[in-house]
Amino acid sequence: MKKITQFLLAFALILVASVTAQAQLQSPALSPAASVSQVVGFTKINIDYSSPAVKGRKIFGEIEKYGVTWRAGANAQTIIEFSTPVSVGGKTIRAGKYSIFMTPSESGDWTVHLNSKAASVFAYMKDGKIDEEAVAKDDAVSFTASTERGGNTERLQYHISAEDNKVAKVTMAWEGVKVSFMVDTMVDQKMEQFKSQF
Repeated sequence: MKKITQFLLAFALILVASVTAQAQLQSPALSPAASVSQVVGFTKINIDYSSPAVKGRKIFGEIEKYGVTWRAGANAQTIIEFSTPVSVGGKTIRAGKYSIFMTPSESGDWTVHLNSKAASVFAYMKDGKIDEEAVAKDDAVSFTASTERGGNTERLQYHISAEDNKVAKVTMAWEGVKVSFMVDTMVDQKMEQFKSQF
């Protein structure tokens, strides 16, 4: 009798554990989290974003309308972080985190916004869309970025490259579009500052 009771108890525990494990298992995210980082000069550049898929859709011009500011990713805001001050779009900005927003254009010149509050994208929602004026008000810098067309990138991706270890090229690629901008890590200026201390 004791063995039967122990067997039933063990069976019940296995059953409960199995049901609990199944309840905790979730489907994979449709737009999984991704990140990329690179040290350029003295600066670490890190980008955290979500990576949606094209899935046969027309993205730019339809899902993401031309002339309408977009969060440059999915789910939460896309965040770029600089460990030291850098120059972007001709302006020096402090070390820290910035939200990336982009305004696609059919002409090929997109506007990139680096938002100084790094606030949630939902902080800028108005009538179901991003309030462009509110984003612009909190921009640390906004500038025009070059685009390339061709090929197909199924999942949105960010890349950071720096051939001279001074200036980084940050690229967002998705569908048949690549949008790039340069980040000057100001290596020479930082070297001069260091020398002037001695």
